[in-house]
Amino acid sequence: MTNAPTATRRLTTDAIRAMKGGAEAIVMVTAYDFSTAQVAEHARVDLVLVGDSAAMVVLGHETTRLVTIEEMLMLTRAARRGAPASLLIGDLPYTSYESSNELAVATARRFAEAGCDAVKMEGAGNTVERAHAVIAAGIPVMGHVGLTPQQTGDREGFRVHGKTADAALEIIAAAKALDAAGCFAIVAEAMPAAVARALTARVHAPVIGIGAGADTDGQVLVFHDLVGLYDEHVPRYVKRYAELKSAMIDAVSRYAADVRARRFPGPEHEYRMDEREVAKLRDRLSS
Repeated sequence: MTNAPTATRRLTTDAIRAMKGGAEAIVMVTAYDFSTAQVAEHARVDLVLVGDSAAMVVLGHETTRLVTIEEMLMLTRAARRGAPASLLIGDLPYTSYESSNELAVATARRFAEAGCDAVKMEGAGNTVERAHAVIAAGIPVMGHVGLTPQQTGDREGFRVHGKTADAALEIIAAAKALDAAGCFAIVAEAMPAAVARALTARVHAPVIGIGAGADTDGQVLVFHDLVGLYDEHVPRYVKRYAELKSAMIDAVSRYAADVRARRFPGPEHEYRMDEREVAKLRDRLSS
């Protein structure tokens, strides 16, 4: 079903389900290419998400709505090559699944063929039916409630959701519907910790939080946020574990200075030629 090299997956979706309520939280991180996926696999995270956040942190768009299926599939194939043993989840991009069950299944199959073990779909409503159809077709689905960037459409909507009792109940109902549809896990994004806590206790699927407090079954962060590669918009829930962008700017600046001053490349960076061959070359050039 996949074009990726065969590898024994370290975890399965059933194994993730079994981690519900465990003492050790589930770890998920996004990855978008060979290198970031390789880092995630070497760090032994539990889940690797090829997120549509690539639209912003990789492709420079303002919203996740602007990434295409073909772009996501390219990133997915690269990520699979970098993380052959990881449980890889593909974000189905905006407009690629909402309109019909047939479209949802067809798109999910393309992601499975690109190397995904599961796909992620945002929101409830029609998405519940779409998720059920994809699961029935044999492809595991991760749900997503709370802040759903595809439906929000712009950064003005990037806000905390569920701040009233009525809004919280809507989020919990959405999660329960996705759970009943058979989702193996559910992302809960940008909501008060009390809402995420209540939601987590009311569904069978593990809940992976992002900006949802500490009482979910696991956590996810965007790779570029946690390592300090993206600074256009940094939510308050992000913890920086490195500042790679500044380190990379420093490295490239020092490289540029060395080239301009002719300090690089040095003799240690050169390929050598046998002196006898150098002499032959010199003779032939002078003849």
